[in-house]
Amino acid sequence: MRSTKVHVYFMPGMAANPSIFKHIRLPEDTFEQHLLEWFVPERDMSLSDYAKKMNEYVFHDNAVLVGVSFGGMLAQEMARFKSFRKVVLVSSVKEASELPKRMIFAKYTKVHKLLPTGLVNNIELLAKYAFGETVTKRLALYEEYLSIRDKYYIDWSIDQIVNWKPVEPVPNLVHIHGDKDAVFPIEKIKHCITVKSGTHTMIIHRARWFNEHLPTIILE
Repeated sequence: MRSTKVHVYFMPGMAANPSIFKHIRLPEDTFEQHLLEWFVPERDMSLSDYAKKMNEYVFHDNAVLVGVSFGGMLAQEMARFKSFRKVVLVSSVKEASELPKRMIFAKYTKVHKLLPTGLVNNIELLAKYAFGETVTKRLALYEEYLSIRDKYYIDWSIDQIVNWKPVEPVPNLVHIHGDKDAVFPIEKIKHCITVKSGTHTMIIHRARWFNEHLPTIILE
């Protein structure tokens, strides 16, 4: 008998592993959850080529794709080459104009290439890059979530983010954004579902909100 469940694929943010979704639990009678993972890109690999490769790990037609932060940018690129029932962005951007000024500045000055990414094993620095947060008491937590420490991957990711320019809007797209997001400030975000007091890491810290609202958002 053919499954009638909705298959939902989750793509984490930069340097993060799928454990950021461990508290996201959708009703099992309706949804089946699948976790995608970052891999280190080949040399000079474009984000489009990376998206095509990632689509090889999506094994169901008409699936839902949920992308967090940089994973949301990747999700939109993936949707250029594969049809999805819905693409849900969390703590991300859907057009270059939503990027903060410091990232636009980096694009034209290349200042991001001077970042000390060789120190990626410094979890405090990596958390600042990936989550926009200064880590103090939650070091062990972030060591669990931020497991991708490859320097080439980090350099590549930062470069892809600051230079990202989507070709065209993705159909069936929903954008969920926190009003306390320090990486992508809400002031520059258009047409989104706003989560009150939600930060850039709300997929972790506000899992209850997503468990309550995501099923309806996906199905409507």
